[in-house]
Amino acid sequence: MNTQTLQVEVRSKSGKGPARQLRMQGKIPAVLYGPGVDTTKLTISPNEFVKALTTEMGRNVVFELPIDGTSHLALVKDVQVHPVSRDPLHVDFYRVTTDLAVTANVPLRTKGRAAGVHKGGSLQAVFRELPVRCTPDKIPAVIEVDVTRLDIGDALKVSEVPLPEGVSILLPPDRRVITVSEARKAVAAEAEAGAAAGGAPGAPSA
Repeated sequence: MNTQTLQVEVRSKSGKGPARQLRMQGKIPAVLYGPGVDTTKLTISPNEFVKALTTEMGRNVVFELPIDGTSHLALVKDVQVHPVSRDPLHVDFYRVTTDLAVTANVPLRTKGRAAGVHKGGSLQAVFRELPVRCTPDKIPAVIEVDVTRLDIGDALKVSEVPLPEGVSILLPPDRRVITVSEARKAVAAEAEAGAAAGGAPGAPSA
């Protein structure tokens, strides 16, 4: 399991005033909570935090937080950001262990060109991310599905998504994940051609 070590400091003060002072010093407030640990107020570097999120794991990166001589594994639970700059203002970390399952949203990526697209169809991803459950060390960076066999009118369901061992998707097995439908432009062109040949839809025939 790849982890990112993030240097933290334990803080005692909370509230808008102390938080503003931290940001003026180039730091932001954070908190760690979860099973096996008391809720702990922390201070972190926003630059180090954002840099850690640029790995292939993105928001699902597992952090190592050294606190008072003990290293805690944690996932990002929530990030408050500035409405304009999108800079992080506060981070919630959730303590995890490698023997307890957690939930995470994993990006969905398609591979190949669908047969239906070759025929003028349109491929649509119903989900950009899939909710999964597994232990932290097994969270995949992405879930990749091969769509080459999908023809117009076909769909790929949750039950057909290949997953690493120990990973499950928190959606019904028959839920559609990827669909291939007729392109809107093609459907509109056919409707216009039909109207030109046989008159406006609903008009009485001669």
